[in-house]
Amino acid sequence: MKEYDVVVVGAGPVGSVAAKYAAMHGARTLMVEEHPSIGSPVGCTGLLSTRAVRECDIKPSEDFVFNSVRGALVHPMSGKSLAIDGKKTKAYVVSRKVFDRRLAIMAAEHGAELWLNSRVNGIKGTGGKKQISILRQGETERVEAKVVIAADGVRSMVAKMAGLGKVSKILPGIQAEVPYRSDDTDFVELFVGSQAPGFFAWAVPVNESIARVGMAIDPVTVNKSGMNAHQLLEKLLIGNSHIASRYGGGKLDLVMGGIPLGPLERTYSDGILIAGDAAGQVKPTSGGGIYTGALCAKIAGEVAAKAVTEEDNSSDFLAEYDMRWRAKIGKELAMGMKIHQFIGGLKDNELDELIASMNNPAILDTITRYGDMDHPSVLIKKMLHPSRSIHMLKVFRAFAKAVL
Repeated sequence: MKEYDVVVVGAGPVGSVAAKYAAMHGARTLMVEEHPSIGSPVGCTGLLSTRAVRECDIKPSEDFVFNSVRGALVHPMSGKSLAIDGKKTKAYVVSRKVFDRRLAIMAAEHGAELWLNSRVNGIKGTGGKKQISILRQGETERVEAKVVIAADGVRSMVAKMAGLGKVSKILPGIQAEVPYRSDDTDFVELFVGSQAPGFFAWAVPVNESIARVGMAIDPVTVNKSGMNAHQLLEKLLIGNSHIASRYGGGKLDLVMGGIPLGPLERTYSDGILIAGDAAGQVKPTSGGGIYTGALCAKIAGEVAAKAVTEEDNSSDFLAEYDMRWRAKIGKELAMGMKIHQFIGGLKDNELDELIASMNNPAILDTITRYGDMDHPSVLIKKMLHPSRSIHMLKVFRAFAKAVL
């Protein structure tokens, strides 16, 4: 039986960062990826904040960055669109295949071993070491590890095996890469209201003639049409006049997946840590999980390696991971969930009114100065400062009451 200090399940960005940090801190590390190649299939919009890219210890480059964006156009069901201009690059539109592979290579360069086409189908052992059964290229192999880091995605089997429960909710999402004429490739477009019940739809420009158009919906939200995400996307492409006038027809690519919201109550047990989508470490306001996942993955890798060095992989020892990541982003995720619930509960006319009220120079200036797609609480607190105008305070009074 092969022995490792740390086994990381999943070689997406979170798994690769965790494996890299475990290896950097001296742990003999194995990454196990169930798919035959890194970065495929893609289950993400591919819009990464500048902070997310930095958190992965990687510099943006032409080999994986297709476009950069600085702002967003928010389209309500009716009324004038809201233009939010960050004035500088806020996010990158990337090739997730290339991006993910770069991160896996970085992990390997730091000493992590990688097994592709390998699926974990069993974990045993209560203390000391974990015995892990892996179906590798059709044959069962068994390895031992002192710590297992689960980065195996939204429906984590490792979290289930460890009895750590599941995330609060999963939003079904779908995205198509389509011929699309973007008016300004510096801006993503967001579509809110009943056209994407409970969350939002988007058009992310890859270049002047191609965009990624998709949506996520909240199945808890009442959907009077009874349509699923796929049907709603088809309706959006041809039924939304703004999109239909720019959509060239057909699809170049289609991806589907789930967005986990609400972190697990516990992200550790004896010899096991849970990170990324598997732990629900995803921003409820945008559905993005690379920044939060990478931040937590670094902590997971460090704590796992420390557990190996100190020969203590007990639940009590590994609780340090849970404590540290919650100290960094726990409050932000909790506030994000309240924002998600509040916005998701608004009717179309209420959303239209909210967006219209934000079309105010003072409010837009505040959003430009303090808007942060990774830390929305910064903007909310600035909006509620006593120095803000009466108009601004009125706009956010009910919002703040629900969120804060």
